[in-house]
Amino acid sequence: MHFKSLSDVHHCNNYPSPENPLLTLFTCNPLRSVSSYEVTTDFYIIAFKKLNAGEIRYGKTRYDHESGSMYFMKPQQTIQMKDISLNGDGFEIWFHEDYLSGHPLHTEIKKYSYFNYELNEALHTSSKEQQIIWELFEKIETEHNNNEDEFTRGIILGHIESILKYSQRFYKRQFLNRNILSGTTVTRFNEALSTYFENGLLQNKGLPTVAMFAAELHLSPRYLSDLLKQETGKTAMDLIQSFLISEAKNLLNGGEHSVAEIAYLLGFENPPYFSRYFKKETGISPKQFRKQFFN
Repeated sequence: MHFKSLSDVHHCNNYPSPENPLLTLFTCNPLRSVSSYEVTTDFYIIAFKKLNAGEIRYGKTRYDHESGSMYFMKPQQTIQMKDISLNGDGFEIWFHEDYLSGHPLHTEIKKYSYFNYELNEALHTSSKEQQIIWELFEKIETEHNNNEDEFTRGIILGHIESILKYSQRFYKRQFLNRNILSGTTVTRFNEALSTYFENGLLQNKGLPTVAMFAAELHLSPRYLSDLLKQETGKTAMDLIQSFLISEAKNLLNGGEHSVAEIAYLLGFENPPYFSRYFKKETGISPKQFRKQFFN
């Protein structure tokens, strides 16, 4: 099922027609269960839920279920729910991309990478964090319920932007806390990268990708990159490139293989591409690097 309009969403939930065709708010309470469904929408969705049961699991610890979780969806993403019951009050904010037109958030919202996370990478909020988010939602709700004037949209978007900025801050806190519980992501990532090289997969499957390791670590590519950025200051692609350059230097210094052979050993399609890649990362060509080393 695909929701193109908020009227369709309201009708599906047996609600009155929305006040604004581009923005609507929902509040959730623990007395209402959610039946199974799978939908896509033309809307951004910011949601806060306290889950008691259901197939969507926001983490593996008891703390995750007792606290509230936030998730962020962008247009065309699939939402899947099954037999969800809630453990406390929650909310959802739905807004169309057109609601952002002419406002800086139209561009800025694309910079919030958590809209590309999977649902099982939701933001788990503390009590103090929940208080901040709820206060902002209540301000949006008050403004939404007032008579609309020329200031309404700007004020609402300002509060939505504040929710996004606070959420980005809270995710950074979560990255640090989760690494303490489950071990550093960079360690597991480096192990996967080393295994890929040691098993000769560079020659068989070509250059590794972020998506490849994200799937192995059961994370979305964007979430993986953001975790690694928090831990190391480098993205997943940065670390892959550093690894390849390190291996290339080692092979060049060994003197046992030609530049062309090294290119194929590292999974490059052809030697010229490898030479361009190496020079871009180091400032000199592979031949110049080898000559410099032996001199």
